[in-house]
Amino acid sequence: MADVLPHDALPQQSPEAPPPVSSSTFPGEDPRVALRRDRLLAALTLLAGIGLTMGLPFALKSGAEFFIPTATALVVAIALIPLLEWLEARRVPSAIAALFCVLLFLVAANVALAAIVVPAIDFFRLLPTRIGRIQENLAPLLDLYSNLERYANRTLRQLASAPVPQSPTTAVAPPSSILELAATSAPGVIIQVLYAVLVTFFFLSGWTSIRAKMITNRESFGGAMATARVIQDVIDDVSSYLGTITAINIVLGLTTAGGLYLLGMPFPLMWGGIVALFNYIPYFGPVIAALLVAIGGLMTFSDIWTALAAPAIMYGLHLVEANVVTPLIIGHKLTINPVLILVSLSFWGWVWGTTGALLAVPLLIIIQTIIGAAGKPDIAGFLFEHGTLVRQPRGRFRRGEKSGDPSVDSPAPVA
Repeated sequence: MADVLPHDALPQQSPEAPPPVSSSTFPGEDPRVALRRDRLLAALTLLAGIGLTMGLPFALKSGAEFFIPTATALVVAIALIPLLEWLEARRVPSAIAALFCVLLFLVAANVALAAIVVPAIDFFRLLPTRIGRIQENLAPLLDLYSNLERYANRTLRQLASAPVPQSPTTAVAPPSSILELAATSAPGVIIQVLYAVLVTFFFLSGWTSIRAKMITNRESFGGAMATARVIQDVIDDVSSYLGTITAINIVLGLTTAGGLYLLGMPFPLMWGGIVALFNYIPYFGPVIAALLVAIGGLMTFSDIWTALAAPAIMYGLHLVEANVVTPLIIGHKLTINPVLILVSLSFWGWVWGTTGALLAVPLLIIIQTIIGAAGKPDIAGFLFEHGTLVRQPRGRFRRGEKSGDPSVDSPAPVA
């Protein structure tokens, strides 16, 4: 039988557990002091992150001339990486493969823009001569609006007791000709496009070495594998989304063009291209495209019902695409929270306008993939569990009574 130790020889458990030791505790330092120092540093880090988050949108907006072409080039380059890797797997040099990808994208973009812009200039040049037809179609609505406007003006004149002081403004002379407008605005656009093309080419030509350095520079094998997985996930998600949505939008544009052609709408390919382009913007893009098609229908047809049939055909096809075709093809693989899409559209649309709205979903996919791999920050846990605020539980202990938990017994540090 094993010897039984006397009761005095048994190890006695201290009534108060020692405070948790911080990982950054120095030799001889009080653990409580180290814990407060870590919490103070965490609070400062949180404040710095909040300041960066609040200042970043204004920096992106003020530096749009630089950030817009850079972001566009990176998104396009990521979408073209599968084609680049396919060419490199067939022993095509990286520089030639990158040049081929860039040229292919430029040709496709120029063909799409030429199919939209050139007919649009000819069509909307007729707008001044078609104002009468539009007014005839919208005569009931225009009469209602004019009556409301007269009533509002009469009410405002009766309520106005004193003239409103006007602040002095400086008149800005508009461009005297189209050549002057092109001379003042075109160079900036050309420089941005050229910069974006160069960034795309150099990014693609050096992609193999860039990815190798990002993976091999990690300190551990697990970190290298995680980096490789994140890079591949970003490439797969962005290229799959853009490739699938582009194919769907092309089919939707061609189908819309066919329907408008049967209706007798002029320039049906132009309207199909407009519908395909705006369909890249979720929720809001199809509405804008329908309004443009409605204006075109009112300019073309003398019957208001025939004019409104054009946007009805376009939006009916969009509803079929959005509720049947896209979910059937994409499924749940690229499903994104609608709230996140709306927030991303509002943010990037406010920062960069129409270009930001077009880039909103690809940028959301990239950010969401990186955050999903790195781990989402637990802000609530940081603030209320391991952060700078430690609350004393109410009703459990009377004043001066020990709980045995140093995180409760110790006074709350002041942030």
